[in-house]
Amino acid sequence: MALPPPALTLTGLTKRFGSKTAVDDISLDIRDGEFFTIVGPSGSGKSSLVRLLAGLDTPTTGRLHLRGTDITEVPANRRPTAMVFQSLALFDHRSVGQNIEFAMKMKGVPQAERRARALDLLRLVRLPEDYYPRPVTQCSGGERQRVALARALGSDPEILFFDEPLSAIDYRLRKTLEVELKELHQRTGKTFIYITHSLEEAMVMSDRIAIMRTGRFEQIGTPDEIYRRPNSRFVASFMGEVNILEISRTKGTPHFADLDLPAPQAPGAFAVLRPEALSPGAGEGPSFDALVTQKLMLGSRTQFHLRAGNTALIAEVAAGPRSALEVGQTARFGFDPADIAWVDS
Repeated sequence: MALPPPALTLTGLTKRFGSKTAVDDISLDIRDGEFFTIVGPSGSGKSSLVRLLAGLDTPTTGRLHLRGTDITEVPANRRPTAMVFQSLALFDHRSVGQNIEFAMKMKGVPQAERRARALDLLRLVRLPEDYYPRPVTQCSGGERQRVALARALGSDPEILFFDEPLSAIDYRLRKTLEVELKELHQRTGKTFIYITHSLEEAMVMSDRIAIMRTGRFEQIGTPDEIYRRPNSRFVASFMGEVNILEISRTKGTPHFADLDLPAPQAPGAFAVLRPEALSPGAGEGPSFDALVTQKLMLGSRTQFHLRAGNTALIAEVAAGPRSALEVGQTARFGFDPADIAWVDS
C-alpha cells in the first residue's frame, strides 16, 4: 500500500537577495501532522525560509509541493495555510470575535456559522466565550497570543506556520504557552511548522528539529537525537552548554588532549560531553581532578564550573549530597564513555 504524500515537500529550495544567499538548496519532506521546528541564530535564513513555505515570497530556484501538488507560484491567500506572526498582527480596532472571524468572513462564511466557529475556537485556545465581544486591546499578552492562534485556525488550514510568536513575552507565560501549543497541536492533528531561536521552545514542543546555519540545515532529528548526538561542534554548542574535548593521537593511541587521559574508542576528532554527564566521583570511566571555580544553584540542579589544568569545564548534578562541593575545592570528576557524542568538525 502506497504511503500518503508528505504534508510539504521542499526540493532544491533557494532564495537569493542580490549576491546574498539566504536559503541555500534545501530539500526536505515535512510529515503530515508533524510539529516541525526550525532553529537557528539570527541571520541563519530561518525567517526567509518560512516566508517561502508560507507563500509570502517566491524562491529563486526550487519547488514546493503541498501533498504532491506544486504550489511554488501560488500566493499565500490561495493556499490552505495560515501563519501566526511574531507581532501577532491583530486588528486592534476590532473585537476578539471579529479578529477570529476575519478569514471566514473573507471566504463568505455566513455570520451565524462564523460566530459558532469562533466560539468553538475560543474554547479550543482556552478563552471564555464572553471574550467574543471584548475589544482585543483589552486583552493581556497571553490572551492576545490565544486570539492570534484562534484567528489562524479559523480558516481551517492544513498547515499552520509560526514565526517566533513567543519571543516578546515573559518567561513564565512563555513556558505556559509552550505546553498549550503542544497540546493544541495534539488536539487538532494539524501540521505545525515553527520558527524560533530558542532551544527551550524547540525541545519542549517539537517532533523534529532542524538546526539552520548560513541558509542550510546543519542537522535534522528528534529533540533527543539533536541534543545527545549532534553531528558537529556548531550543533553541539547551539543546543545548550557543552564540554568539547579535543582528541589527540600524538602519543600513538587516542587520548583527551585537554585532560591528558586515554580516550577509549575515539571515532572522532572531538568528544562532546553534556554537563549532566560529568559528575563528582571516579567511576569505571575516565576521571580527573578539577578545581571548582564557580557554583551556581539552578533549582533542582547545581552547576559547577571547573578547571582541570588549562581546561574549563561545566558539570551539573542533582541537588543533594553530590552537590556539596564548594568553590576552591579540588575534587575528582568522571564520566561514562557511552555519554560521549563524537564529531569531526
